[in-house]
Amino acid sequence: MTIPIDMSERARWYVVHTYSGYENKVKANLEKTIENRGLQELVSDIQVPMEEVVEEKDGKKKISQKKIFPGYVLIKMLMNDDSWYVVRNTRGVTGFVGPGSKPVPLTDEEVVSMGITERPVDIDIEVNETVRVISGPLENFAAVIQEINIEKRKVKGLVDMFGRETPVELDFNQIEKID
Repeated sequence: MTIPIDMSERARWYVVHTYSGYENKVKANLEKTIENRGLQELVSDIQVPMEEVVEEKDGKKKISQKKIFPGYVLIKMLMNDDSWYVVRNTRGVTGFVGPGSKPVPLTDEEVVSMGITERPVDIDIEVNETVRVISGPLENFAAVIQEINIEKRKVKGLVDMFGRETPVELDFNQIEKID
């Protein structure tokens, strides 16, 4: 199967079906594979849509995050053989949503109705500033920002691990400014 790529075409949102409970693992695995293979220009965003839910237990209110679409991951990407192969062969992915083996992008109306938003840039950090990592394998580490990529909502920074500065790439939602 050959899926041609037209670089003038914009990245579109696709829905990927995963094993139940694997959504975050699929997202993390995809991000790592995309970084390792240098495919950042093909995949611009990966989301597991969440909503805040207030639960009451033993008279105490607790706010937790709940997946809006359990078993699905949303990926904004330019579709070609490489991007299709990487996503399709990620552990936990059972396939793209669409008829047969042909991935079908979401329409703009579906994107809006599903609440998928191009999150506004609300990052208040600068290069050489230190931030705290708040999620992922580097949680609670401090990182010194080296580069900020507004379009991809990522920063590149250095984390001090075992006495060495280690370069890392983090999503905006994985960091917080240290006051």
